[in-house]
Amino acid sequence: VQLVESGGGSVQAGGSLRLSCVASGHTGNTGCMGWFRQAPGKMREGVASIEIDGGGTTFYADSVKGRFSISQDNAKNTVYLQMNSLKPEDTAMYYCAASVWSAWCSTIRQVDFNYWGQGTQVTVSS
Repeated sequence: VQLVESGGGSVQAGGSLRLSCVASGHTGNTGCMGWFRQAPGKMREGVASIEIDGGGTTFYADSVKGRFSISQDNAKNTVYLQMNSLKPEDTAMYYCAASVWSAWCSTIRQVDFNYWGQGTQVTVSS
């Protein structure tokens, strides 16, 4: 599975961005798609995930609940991350990831995801 992210950029605090992740290859084995982020000097953390074969159930990190929304367009093999009310602390490189098992979706742990994109930078200024 190959993953390509897009949609990153620079915005002011309070603004919005929508990230996209297009999957190609053997996508039929994908059970869960997720978004992760990594800020300079910090560990990569899970942001949101969505069950691909489980009715589209979504999961979010506490830090983004109510502000971020993950969704999928199966016809386009694309997963989106809508980010609203952005804060400077949301500044990070954002990565799309895929897991073969939907059972791993709820915990959004890096170790449970098998395939990764190259990332797209999000910068939020105050």
